[in-house]
Amino acid sequence: MCIKMEINQMIDHTILKADATQEDIARIVAEAKEYNFFSVCINPCWVAFAKEQLMNTSVAVCTVIGFPLGANTSEVKAYEAADAINNGATEVDMVINIGALKSMQYKKVLKDIQAVVEAAKDRALVKVIIETALLTEAEKIKACELAKEAGADFVKTSTGFSTSGAAVEDIALMRQTVGPEMGVKASGGIHNQAQAEAMIAAGATRIGTSAGVAIMQGATGAGY
Repeated sequence: MCIKMEINQMIDHTILKADATQEDIARIVAEAKEYNFFSVCINPCWVAFAKEQLMNTSVAVCTVIGFPLGANTSEVKAYEAADAINNGATEVDMVINIGALKSMQYKKVLKDIQAVVEAAKDRALVKVIIETALLTEAEKIKACELAKEAGADFVKTSTGFSTSGAAVEDIALMRQTVGPEMGVKASGGIHNQAQAEAMIAAGATRIGTSAGVAIMQGATGAGY
């Protein structure tokens, strides 16, 4: 290996493409087992399959909620989270109501996050995707503050489906805003070891990427 193995336990090995097949999910699962990644991050329809494939391993099952737009109602997000957890997910990455945040409807955004936090209570970690590419610096700070107030476990940069992904300066800002106790996940556009290490140095405690294998091998991969 060309990289310290500790980083493997910071990687959510990700495949969220709309056209991902069961064969693709099985490959991601196999790679996660081989490299002992922290989790696989997949769409909700594959959670039960991945959970079955990962029985008797330490690899967690992570899924996405309200993905990728965040424009579902809070009730739908809460139901989707509960369903995914019932199917075996132990981490849920929810997208905030971005339009509500930009409209300064902060109580609505807070309640949106709280709905998922409550659905996951004592059963799964909640990561809050704020989609940094669409926000001003002040909005990024506010989104992080709301996620922390709502009782979420992590804030996360990106879906990987917007105009850009993770940036080192955003990770630093998010870490500064939420403090040392809350998790910060960098996702979107992380393709190699240098990028992953830069995110970690800035304060990331989890890396969401489809290039986990390339990162572990010291190469550069394509994808999420």
